[in-house]
Amino acid sequence: MLTPFTFLTAGRVVFGRGVSDQVAGIVSGFGARVLLVRGRSVPFADSLVRALEASGAQVTPVSCTAEPDVRMVSRGLEAGRGAACNVVVSVGGGAVIDLGKAIAALLPGGGQVLDHLEGVGGGAPLMQNPLPFVAVPTTSGTGAEVTRNAVIAVPEAGRKVSLRDDRMLPDVAVIDPALTDGSPRSVTLSAGLDAVTQVIEPLLCNRHNPVTDALCRAAIPQGLQALAVLEQREDRDARDAMAFCSLAGGLALANAGLGAVHGLAGVLGGRLGAPHGLICGRLLGPVLVANRDEMQKSGADVARFDEVQAMFAGAFHLQGDVFAQIQPMLDRWGVARLGAWVRDDTDLSAIADEAETASSMKANPCGLSRDTLVSIMRDAI
Repeated sequence: MLTPFTFLTAGRVVFGRGVSDQVAGIVSGFGARVLLVRGRSVPFADSLVRALEASGAQVTPVSCTAEPDVRMVSRGLEAGRGAACNVVVSVGGGAVIDLGKAIAALLPGGGQVLDHLEGVGGGAPLMQNPLPFVAVPTTSGTGAEVTRNAVIAVPEAGRKVSLRDDRMLPDVAVIDPALTDGSPRSVTLSAGLDAVTQVIEPLLCNRHNPVTDALCRAAIPQGLQALAVLEQREDRDARDAMAFCSLAGGLALANAGLGAVHGLAGVLGGRLGAPHGLICGRLLGPVLVANRDEMQKSGADVARFDEVQAMFAGAFHLQGDVFAQIQPMLDRWGVARLGAWVRDDTDLSAIADEAETASSMKANPCGLSRDTLVSIMRDAI
């Protein structure tokens, strides 16, 4: 007998090379006063502005130059309210999509972001439906285009927390792998490590279901093989596969859960300021080792870990204890260790304590002690 489950996602998902040509028409169908949230330099955003204005739309731009924080959301709300925007579109990476998602959620209510944030704010539910929101990712990593939360940094608290509501799922997600072509190698690796982590953790977590299992089993080998290629060279087919992996990860994490990698990464990101995908990549190997060892000690079934290990071995031609080889492989790729961001006053025990209460940690396949979590972080440093 199957355990009951639910599955929620964006109102519509449009995937494939060239589908970005549809974005202007999709956005215009929701309204004519458009708030466009964009990253530093995305040529497609410029062409989208021209197409929207040619159709008679009024476009108000909002720039997202870093991972969104409370101040950035507040500035976006001010711009959106000043222009009476009635639709929001984000063009960029996961940070850009999260910022647009938060602004779209909060614009109708008249409140501020801290009124609604988990943990450090009021935690109040949204009182009104969000504005229509269209997500157009230009990196393959977070899967934010199909998730129902936005991660917001609260610098004063040294934390990243979520604004979360089922209604925050984008109305339309447009995933065109061509928009990721030619991305810098460092961005590709960081985002790609996040993408593969987000299909591995839902497969192993304690909330997996048959739909997320199918997505993850299809996406993990594609994502790992694409990462192996893109680490070496630009490749159109690998870009397509990584875009699918990222999408599958967003679908899976939103409907199953994650685990200790993201439980730790949320706190570490808030404390250190290191790129999220890089943190996830550096934590992945030691977390897989620790979870597998803990599961074996308790006599639990580790067949899913064996599946993942076989996928890694096939993609990267590894033998033996594959999980233990992830860290030295990332060293060879030139992926920075977290020691570049750790300060003398960084308290790993306090970070472990805080991570234990994170929502992602609750889905980890087994319990991990504070000492084990500290050991994982030291391995990543």
